[in-house]
Amino acid sequence: MRRSGMLLPISSLPSKYGIGTFSKEAYDFIDMLHDAGQSLWQILPLGPTGDGDSPYQSFSTFAGNPYFIDLDQLVEQGLLSKEECDSYDWGDSEEYINYEKVYLSRHEILRKAYTRSNIGKDQKFNEYCEQNKNWLHDYALYMSIKNSYHGKSWIEWNDDIKLRQEEAMLSYEKELKEEIEFYKYLQYLFSQQWNKLKSYANKKGISIIGDIPIYVSLDSADTWSNPELFQLDENCTPIAVAGCPPDGFSAEGQLWGNPLYDWEYHKSTGYEWWMKRIKYSFELYDIVRIDHFRGFDEYYSIPYGDKTAMNGTWKKGPGIDLFKCLNEKLGNVEIIAEDLGFLTDSVKQLLKDTGYPGMKILQFAFDTREDSDYLPHNYNRNCVVYTGTHDNNTICGWYKEISEEDKMMSINYLNNKYTNENEIHWDFICLAMRSVADTCIIPVQDYLGLDSNTRINTPSTLGMNWTWRMKKDCFSKEIINKINMLTKLYSRI
Repeated sequence: MRRSGMLLPISSLPSKYGIGTFSKEAYDFIDMLHDAGQSLWQILPLGPTGDGDSPYQSFSTFAGNPYFIDLDQLVEQGLLSKEECDSYDWGDSEEYINYEKVYLSRHEILRKAYTRSNIGKDQKFNEYCEQNKNWLHDYALYMSIKNSYHGKSWIEWNDDIKLRQEEAMLSYEKELKEEIEFYKYLQYLFSQQWNKLKSYANKKGISIIGDIPIYVSLDSADTWSNPELFQLDENCTPIAVAGCPPDGFSAEGQLWGNPLYDWEYHKSTGYEWWMKRIKYSFELYDIVRIDHFRGFDEYYSIPYGDKTAMNGTWKKGPGIDLFKCLNEKLGNVEIIAEDLGFLTDSVKQLLKDTGYPGMKILQFAFDTREDSDYLPHNYNRNCVVYTGTHDNNTICGWYKEISEEDKMMSINYLNNKYTNENEIHWDFICLAMRSVADTCIIPVQDYLGLDSNTRINTPSTLGMNWTWRMKKDCFSKEIINKINMLTKLYSRI
């Protein structure tokens, strides 16, 4: 089945109050996708973010980001007033998120809603807490204790609570009872609003592609509450952490710092935690993209405490065993494998054995130094083609930066030497749409012909990542009609 969609993080929606949310603008975006003939909306991970604001470094793999809660719905419920919402400083740019101001304002105003909610007596809230007890209480307790430690990671807590000793756990639960309920309330609001939005999308014929990182953050409720799942010593200090080796882009490699899994332990439990994680992901999304798929074949292990990734070594992952277990327990779920970067024969075999579609990025295709699997004539149908991802430049920004040789190669491949550079994004969109790939995803910025200032993330850098927001009403009727026409032309409706 040929189909297509767009990539846009929730945070990049043009909602009020500083950051994209599950607001009217999210529903408007779904309407636009429908009118443009699209059937997929790909988003980034929805978890609560910490320092650096990356959705790939979350305080929980199960929890949702309170930033995405729509305040206008709380106004409608009488828990907040519009004047209260407008009185906070959310930043002064409609195009970029000021995370510091969002952080300072968001929790304060949500706490007001909580104090007025009398949520402890709400039957639906209590049912939600019971249904999600396997992760919710630990997450709420973790965040409450973390606040009492002024934001410090659990690695820096006192040993009694760091190691989850029973007396300490009971003491903190009693002392922080209201704070714990507040964090559960935020998750309840998130769940209600997300499920409502997803239901609307599905009724419009739009499926949601969610994204889960292979790893969890060291500073997370997951690691603190389940230390046995990871390569930690008896004091819960990591033995080794995740990253990737030196290459042509980074002489020192990339030191991500995530705790590595104890795969032998996971196997002994029938991969119970992974089964819960994937099952929960399919409650949130219709399709799941798993980031860094090659890590299931082999993972790069860096000694904890190293300042670079240069001393890491490759270790064997669970391989096909995990995915056989997944098929047995969850059935034939729809997964996309992020298989980018250098792939060994064993990774390619794992992808083939699972049957999952991999990813093809057009920006990786036009390199005159070598033949590329990313050129469309090398595709098979079982793949997902992108002009670029959240980690790439926009197609217009990329095209301005590539060498003249690579540019000429792309012009020859497109057979369009008369192309207007200001319209080049449409040439690459058409190339992706007409490829044999069953699924085609185009980032919103590429449909709008936007430049480098609107890219989502530049890997291995800190600063202005994850901040870009789409302007309101930027999709004109003309653009929507053109996308719809191309989608029909290339049989993706």
